[in-house]
Amino acid sequence: MSLSREQGAALAAWARASLGQALGGELALRPHGHFCDENGASFVTLRWADGGELQGCIGTLEAHRPLADDVAHNALAAGLQDPRGAALSLSDVRELDVELSVLSPLEPMGVMTEDEALRAIRPGVDGIVLHMAGRRATFLPSMWPALPTAEVFLRALKEKAGLPADAWAPGTRLDRYVVEKFVDPAPARAGAS
Repeated sequence: MSLSREQGAALAAWARASLGQALGGELALRPHGHFCDENGASFVTLRWADGGELQGCIGTLEAHRPLADDVAHNALAAGLQDPRGAALSLSDVRELDVELSVLSPLEPMGVMTEDEALRAIRPGVDGIVLHMAGRRATFLPSMWPALPTAEVFLRALKEKAGLPADAWAPGTRLDRYVVEKFVDPAPARAGAS
């Protein structure tokens, strides 16, 4: 699915409005259009506008419901269920930058060894899903600035999955995806400038 800037902006604003409604704010009006009704997978990342600290990041790896519904679900989960975040009030919603990542379908990478994996990963481009020893973890492409090489990225991904950084087991699978990213900046920041 390829979204226009306007469509992506509408979905990012919908994510914010959905979270606001859940916290007692105005009724969130779902955007309309075929792009909202096609099944899609998304991640919603919430960061505090003042300093960029993570409030929450929750998403879906595979499309199984209409994209607008997936965005709303993940916005609520990122804002209200991610244990890394603080308890939110309605007024906090204006202080958050809302980042929406719409994922492409997962593409199996078909690698057998860690060396093959490191050669196949495209730094700065790929989001990666790691499946190893009954565990699964992913990093969005937005993590590349913090984890700038394939080696560092993959080691951190294994640690996120609760595995040793040097682990590689038979049957390990990697899937890749790319994202279309849209940001709805914090209204509080826009009003201050």
